[in-house]
Amino acid sequence: MSKLNRRSFLKATMATAALGAMAGCSSQASGAYTPAAKGKSVMGLVAPKMDTVRVGLIGVGERGVGFVRHFCHIDGAVVTAICDTDPLVLERASSIVTSLGGDKPAVYGDHPYAYRDMLERDDIDIVIISTPWEWHHPMAKDTMLAGKHAFVEVPLALTVAEMWDLVDTAEKTQLNCMMMENVNYGRDELMVLNMVRQGLFGELLHGEAAYIHELRWQMKQMDRKTGSWRTHYHTTHNGNLYPTHGLGPVSQYMNINRGDRFDYMTSMSSPALGRAAYAKREFPANHPRNQLNFIHGDMNTSIIKTVKGRTIMVQHDTTTPMPYSRHNLIQGTNGVFAGFPNRIALENGGRKDFHYWDHDMDYWYKKYEHPLWVRMGQEAEKQGGHGGMDFLMCWRMIYCLRNGEPLDQDVYDGAAWSVILPLSVASVADRGNSKDIPDFTRGAWETGKPLGIVS
Repeated sequence: MSKLNRRSFLKATMATAALGAMAGCSSQASGAYTPAAKGKSVMGLVAPKMDTVRVGLIGVGERGVGFVRHFCHIDGAVVTAICDTDPLVLERASSIVTSLGGDKPAVYGDHPYAYRDMLERDDIDIVIISTPWEWHHPMAKDTMLAGKHAFVEVPLALTVAEMWDLVDTAEKTQLNCMMMENVNYGRDELMVLNMVRQGLFGELLHGEAAYIHELRWQMKQMDRKTGSWRTHYHTTHNGNLYPTHGLGPVSQYMNINRGDRFDYMTSMSSPALGRAAYAKREFPANHPRNQLNFIHGDMNTSIIKTVKGRTIMVQHDTTTPMPYSRHNLIQGTNGVFAGFPNRIALENGGRKDFHYWDHDMDYWYKKYEHPLWVRMGQEAEKQGGHGGMDFLMCWRMIYCLRNGEPLDQDVYDGAAWSVILPLSVASVADRGNSKDIPDFTRGAWETGKPLGIVS
C-alpha cells in the first residue's frame, strides 16, 4: 500500500467494523424492521444476455487470486481490471492473466478507495469482491450504483441495516448482488439437493450445518493474509462469525426464500478460552496477540425456526482442536443424510435397516449425481478450488449471464444466510433470547420458485 501504512489501515477498518457491529445490535438487529421497498423484486432476475462477460476484481490476495485463475479458464469470461491495495498481490494477479493468454488487465490500488476509480470503467460487466468483511457492503453497493453486477465473498454484509441496504440497492438498480457461497456447488451438496428434489427423504423436518475449522494458526499472520484482519473479529463479536458455508446448502434443500423462510433464531456461545491460550503458548508475553481480549466463544450454537416449523442447527468453531466439518445434515420423514463423513439412512428405499448407517457413497453417486456435476465435475476438479466447487460456481455464474438465466443465488439468499451473524451476536448478548429474522423478500418467498436441478 503506497499512500497509507497497511497496518494502520487494518486497524482503522477494524475500528469501523466494531462500530458497525454495535449498530447491528441496535433495535434493527431484532429483525423486526422492514424498510419500504425502493424498487421491484429481483427474485428470478434475468439480466440481458452477454456474449462476453467482462470481469473486474477487487481483492486478489488469499481468496481472490483463485478467482483470477478460474475466470481465465472459462469460455466467455475475460478479466479486464484488478484492484488491490497490496502491490505484491496486484502484480501476481496481473501476471496470472497474461501467463494464461489474456491481455494485461488495468490495475488499481494506490489508495484505499481506488476500487471506485476502477468502477468508472465501461469495460466491466461484473465485479468480484474478495476483501475483508467490513468492505463487502460498501463495495457491493458502489458496484451496483456504478451499473455493474456485484458478486461478493461471504458474508454478504455485517449488520442488519447493511443487508437491507444491499437488498434495496439491488431492487433499485435491477442488478444482481450474489453472495458467492461456493459450498452450494460441492459435489456432495449438489447430490443431496438432487436427492431432496426427488423426495428421497420425505417431508423435510430438520437440518444441521456448521463451520468447524481450526484456524488458530492464522493468528500468526500479522501484516498480510486473512489472519491479519480476521483475528480481530474474535475481539469484537461473540456469536456465529461465519454461518453461510453450512447454512447455504441446507437452506436450498429447504427452499428457504422459495416456499419457506427463516422466522426467528436463538444463539449461545461457549467460553472464549482457546485463542488466548494459543497466544500465550505461541507468542512472547509482550506480543500484540497477547494484548487482545478474545470474547468470541470457542463454540457457538444457533437454532433457527422456519415459518413452516422446520428447525436448523448452525454451529461455528474455528478455535478448538477438532477435525474439519460443515456437518451438512438433512432429516426428513423417510430418513436422513449426514456429512463428514458421508452417510445415509432411509426407512424406505435404503439398502440397510434405517437403524444403521450406509457409508457406501458410490452407490448413491451413481444413482443421484447432480446433472451439473455430471456435466462439469471433471473440469471442476481439474481446475480446483476446494475440490472444484469454486470453479464450478464461477462457471455457473458466467453461464447464467451469457444465456439469460437467473442466478442460482440472489441478494435475498445472501442476506438471509449472512444475517445469522449479527442476530447471533444480539441473541448471545441477550442470554440466548430469540431474535426475529427479517423477511428480506418482503413476502415474495411465498411464491418464489424453488431452485431446480439445473444441468
